[in-house]
Amino acid sequence: MNITRENIDALNAVVKVDIAKEDYSDKVEKILTDYRKTANIPGFRKGHVPMGMVKKQYGKAVLVDEVNKLLQDALNKYLTEEKLDVLGQPLPKAQEGIDWDAEAFSFEFELGLTPEFDVELKGKDAITQYNIVADDKMIDEQIENIQKQYGKLIPQDVIEEDSEITGTFKNEDKEIENTLTLTLDKLKGKANAKKFVGAKVGDVITLKTKGLYSDDHDLMHALKVSHDDVHGLDIEITFTISEVNKREAADLDQELFDKLFGEGTVKSVTELKEKIKEDAEKQFVQQADQKLLNDVTEYLVDNTKFDLPSEFLQKWIQAAGETPLDDAAAKEEFEKSEKSMRYQLIEGKLITANNIQITMDDIKDHAKTMIKAQMAQFGQLNPSDEELEGIAARVLGNQDEARRISEQIVSQKLLAVYKEKANLEVKEVTYENFVKEVYGDK
Repeated sequence: MNITRENIDALNAVVKVDIAKEDYSDKVEKILTDYRKTANIPGFRKGHVPMGMVKKQYGKAVLVDEVNKLLQDALNKYLTEEKLDVLGQPLPKAQEGIDWDAEAFSFEFELGLTPEFDVELKGKDAITQYNIVADDKMIDEQIENIQKQYGKLIPQDVIEEDSEITGTFKNEDKEIENTLTLTLDKLKGKANAKKFVGAKVGDVITLKTKGLYSDDHDLMHALKVSHDDVHGLDIEITFTISEVNKREAADLDQELFDKLFGEGTVKSVTELKEKIKEDAEKQFVQQADQKLLNDVTEYLVDNTKFDLPSEFLQKWIQAAGETPLDDAAAKEEFEKSEKSMRYQLIEGKLITANNIQITMDDIKDHAKTMIKAQMAQFGQLNPSDEELEGIAARVLGNQDEARRISEQIVSQKLLAVYKEKANLEVKEVTYENFVKEVYGDK
């Protein structure tokens, strides 16, 4: 067997594999001999079928199969030994017709080669690294929400502006009937809220869906209609009042503190504020880190310049898909995935340059941390190691889940590299201002 390579340019090459008779003849002969021992052909005893007949019936198929196996093994070995970084998979060049009666065969494969490039993390323009803080306004609002959540409900005769109102939205034509509890501050406009103030249990209020809520999603949940049906919905609905309550705020006392954080953890309003601030800012770190990860990714893709073997990759997309794609569809698919391909190559360079490695222990520890956090949300604060090990084993038994966790760990390790080596400018903001800057003032 002989393998040669012709480099077309820096990004494309053609590999030629020549297979001679001596490369496959012994294997083909052995397989046919085994076939002869087990072949069931009418008129012949098992194991006594003439070899000529076996070769005539099975020889071509066995030859094709063995040559293809040789070809794939040889090609994979060659790519490994030559340390060729290829994109996609080698693509066989079209051949008009292979003469399988010949003794020697030649096959050619197109290769898309990984481009050479350098990654520069420390750019000229600094990337913003947000430090999100919980300000007094946010902490006070959180305390107010806690007091409402743990407060007492006091029945009322008539609705006031701060009442909690339980009732049923109804429209027979649209088959809408949904019972819920609402507060007037969630409704859009003073006119809608005004219809409720002064009403009492048993009253029926007629409303229009258009302009009832600022957000269609709130209207969708209130009426229990589908996402498709809610957009542009402009009908009359009734709201029948079944219950009116006022929520008396819970006292900020030791009983409430213990309910929230466990006995003795928080002992004063000052400590409560500190605890709320601490917990909120821990959550903010995750959001700030994700924003930084996204921004550095965008920077790297936009500022790391290299060419790709685009024609080859479009051919590979055509060949690799479950359903055949024409040239136009393959080009469109390539253009949609090009940015992702570029980042994968950049990420690979960074992983190698910074010696980032992921062990099975890393994956297992990460899984156990995630599981422990999820269990804590349901009040299971101290699961045993044995319990965590068992759940983690089940989770990691799913290959997709194991891969997802591995990718999360890589992202965390890359984030640490970015924080150390990228040109970052720390900006302290409140959560409200962070949302305005990142997502717009909604």
